Amino acid sequence: MMERTYAEVLAAAEQSGVELVATEHRGDHAIVRLADPDKLNVLSAPLTVQLRAALERLVIDRDVRSVVITGAGRAFSAGGDLRMMSEATERLRDPADVEGASLPWQWIRYQFGGIARLIARSDKAFVAALNGPAAGVGLAFALACDLTLAARGAVLVPAFGKLGLLPEVGTSWALTRALGYRRAFAYYVGGEHIDAERALELGLVNEVVPAEELLAAALDWCAKVAALPPHALAMAKPLLRSAAELSWEHALTMEEFAEPLCFTTEGFANGVRQVIAQTSGDGQ
Repeated sequence: MMERTYAEVLAAAEQSGVELVATEHRGDHAIVRLADPDKLNVLSAPLTVQLRAALERLVIDRDVRSVVITGAGRAFSAGGDLRMMSEATERLRDPADVEGASLPWQWIRYQFGGIARLIARSDKAFVAALNGPAAGVGLAFALACDLTLAARGAVLVPAFGKLGLLPEVGTSWALTRALGYRRAFAYYVGGEHIDAERALELGLVNEVVPAEELLAAALDWCAKVAALPPHALAMAKPLLRSAAELSWEHALTMEEFAEPLCFTTEGFANGVRQVIAQTSGDGQ
């Protein structure tokens, strides 16, 4: 029987009973794997609900400072579940439908959009490790992360245009800022699959590494995050995220208010002592 409300769709997803997201805690960082490799980690309702729940737990875990998101098998994520989309279309034709277009809107906003907001608004560092194709909403999640690494052979797939959809879940924001309007427009209309090396040239990913080195490269960034004083990332991430939307004067003002707070931290004091000690040693 087709679920007719958002609450019913959500309840059915929560009761699937199949583990589709695996979380591995490693001290100050965690690895989250989309774990439905036979379906290329398609963002089915159960996988999406489990992913959001996993990230919700991690963003409130005070011991975790960084999170790696990757896929099991040969894909990062094939994107949204076409079966779900088809059912949504059929539901809209059903006279018994009670929520209309607000049902897919709720799913897109609270589940897909909710995950993207968790990534962007959290004080944790999120690293996407693209082990294979990243399409549609899967690509949106990768672009929402603070850093994106790709294995050689990974591709970025703009699946939305050919399906008659729009850039989704923050993709329009990420693409226009990375590519500029004209190249973002061409990417949407052309539906080009961008390989890892080209994505690096365009600034859509930070690094391209051999597949067998992907996780190690992602964990190296986690180590760099862990080496920062605890307050630094929590203060810098929202400042950097918001700077793209601010005028130069407003960004400068934010920095002026934030910087003095750093002077009061033990992390800053320790850093200064280390630099002074190194400088003194160099002069001897």
